[in-house]
Amino acid sequence: MTQGERVKEIRKSLEMTMEQFGNKLGVTKVAISNIEKEKRNLTEQMSRAICREFNVSEEWLKTGDGEMYQRLSEDEEIAGIVSDLLEEGKDNAFYSVILEIVKTYSELSPASQKVLTEAAEKLADNLAKKKRD
Repeated sequence: MTQGERVKEIRKSLEMTMEQFGNKLGVTKVAISNIEKEKRNLTEQMSRAICREFNVSEEWLKTGDGEMYQRLSEDEEIAGIVSDLLEEGKDNAFYSVILEIVKTYSELSPASQKVLTEAAEKLADNLAKKKRD
């Protein structure tokens, strides 16, 4: 499988059009089409952008060896979700909610922040126990 075919496989696995895929990378659908059809080589810069934006393994994209996607830690996965929500901006309802949560937390006293943190940890423990049962 060629690099162009692997780019197409990534795009298809994400169920994205060439235009959607290109928009995420800051290029046109024509640029993506040319890469997929091997009319243009996949540049190092574009390769890095694809790997960073879509969490693709560089080794897989270059050679086809290994897994297509890199495994993320739970913290990395959550950070990505929050980042995506915030990138969508103020038109997104979650943006306002997240912003208000952060602002409210920052206004609490250190003692109140500690109590809230302990409550969140207890909730997480209870959810984990429930999941195991």
